[in-house]
Amino acid sequence: MPIINSVKTDPNKILPIRYPWAREHYKAGVANNWVPEEVSMQRDVEQWKSTSVLSATERRLILWNLGFFSTAESLTANNIVLAVYNHLTAPEARQYLLRQAFEEAIHTDTFIYCCDTLGLDPDEIYNMYQTIPSIRDKDDFVVEITRSVFDPGFSTEGMENTRLFLRDLVGFYVIMEGIFFYAGFAMILALKRQNKMVGIGEQFEFIMRDESLHLAFGCDVINTIRAENPDVWSREFQEELVTLIRRAVELEKRYAYDACPQGLLGINPEQFCEYVEYITERRLDRIGLTKQYGTANPFPWMSQSTDLSKEKNFFETRVTEYQTGAALEWD
Repeated sequence: MPIINSVKTDPNKILPIRYPWAREHYKAGVANNWVPEEVSMQRDVEQWKSTSVLSATERRLILWNLGFFSTAESLTANNIVLAVYNHLTAPEARQYLLRQAFEEAIHTDTFIYCCDTLGLDPDEIYNMYQTIPSIRDKDDFVVEITRSVFDPGFSTEGMENTRLFLRDLVGFYVIMEGIFFYAGFAMILALKRQNKMVGIGEQFEFIMRDESLHLAFGCDVINTIRAENPDVWSREFQEELVTLIRRAVELEKRYAYDACPQGLLGINPEQFCEYVEYITERRLDRIGLTKQYGTANPFPWMSQSTDLSKEKNFFETRVTEYQTGAALEWD
């Protein structure tokens, strides 16, 4: 049974599993189960209420990242449930999508938890996708390149429709989850390294670990569709995807400057932009596209901060430990 364009409703054919990588991603997701209430926010509340701990730049950075992620997670969940699940027909891949949809709900709940705990204005946070141009432009960009697959009459049959579906997958897995999320991750984890807003930092670490799995699954789906439909992966189509990805990088750089214009202690917005280029190189290579930037990683600590084998004290405040998280690779 191919991964697209096969029977969509047969519940009896998950065994034998044709795509073992999908099963492995599902098991890794289950092993990384968490809920936001496991993370204490007491120190965050104290620091947020203090007039001396956080600078205006740091407060802006926190609010803008909560504003972007609060709506971006909903956009991603809508895409999974309303588009990808309908057209991705391999049962083991659908099983993983159900797991991912649950994780997106957890992420959405995380931002509710953060807003409620800090006493933030929900109208301000949840309307930033309309009031902050650099956030609005990122959301609009992804919505535009994935518009076709939300048409109730859309089908993946035929070369051009398969390409449209691949554009959707690149839009949400590579661009939204693999590029648009990562400057924000770096900003919040940079604060955590300074012992500021550590609770939010831990929440973002959990989300980043989930997103690493989402990205890996999405890239495996893209590569499988490529292998099963080699004619769709023309030079022209590859160039089209690279153009979209490069445009996404520019939007993320603009967001990085807007969210953190003055930088943090020892970190400046130029470095956030370099980090975006660095992780984009990894995304391009992962799906067989030509690298564009040749940028080195300015934040080697990003990998260390999410490496479970090195953070032994990370679990001391947790109710439930990860089971196999140390086997995962983080970006």
